Formats: sequence, structure tokens, C-alpha cells
Amino acid sequence: MNQASFGKAIPVLASLDLVRTLDFYKNVLGFQTQHFEDFSYGIAERGDTELHFWACNDRHIAENTSCYLRVADIAAVHAELSAKLPSVQDVVRTAWGMDELYVIDPDGNLIKFGQESAGAP
Repeated sequence: MNQASFGKAIPVLASLDLVRTLDFYKNVLGFQTQHFEDFSYGIAERGDTELHFWACNDRHIAENTSCYLRVADIAAVHAELSAKLPSVQDVVRTAWGMDELYVIDPDGNLIKFGQESAGAP
């Protein structure tokens, strides 16, 4: 039996204020953004990465949500984000062989950036 192939996965994250959310992803994280239906839905794109946002009024949902973005150069991402977010922590090496950087957006969504560690199995 043949299995159907899947396309790209696109996270849909909660936004408590879509105008503020899209502004953060555009001006801090460098995404191109667009909104729909009077700011009840939004999309942010950067390269091959696409994130969607839905209007939500429950902060608990956003604060318990995360998204993992694989990147080619975690050091470059850290340098870019450090210039815009002085609170960004150092890159950490995980037990599962990734170098990671964490950003919490204004809604509480955790955005994890990760690159395979050099020499990882």
C-alpha cells in the first residue's frame, strides 16, 4: 500500500493582538507579513518558513504553545536577533544534538530556532 505524501507543515499560533504580533514578526524577526479578515488571521513568511496566526483571547493558549524553526546558521540568527532583542540568551547545546536559541513573542508563544550541532551523530 502506498502512503500519501505530506507537504510542508505550517504552525498556526495564537495571537492576542494580531497587529502587535505581525509587527513583532516583521520588525524584530524579519518576516514579511499579511493579515486577513480585519486582523483575525495573519501570515508571516521568511524564506521557506511560514507561520500562521489566529486571533485568540486566551493568553494561556499562547503561553503553552511553541514552534521549532530549523536554521542553517544559528550564530547568524543569534547575531541578528541580539541586535533587536537585547534579552536574547546565548545559544544552548541540547542533549539531542541541536544548538538552539529561544525567543518568546509578545503573545507568549515560544519560538525555538535550532541547528544540528557540529559533530552530532
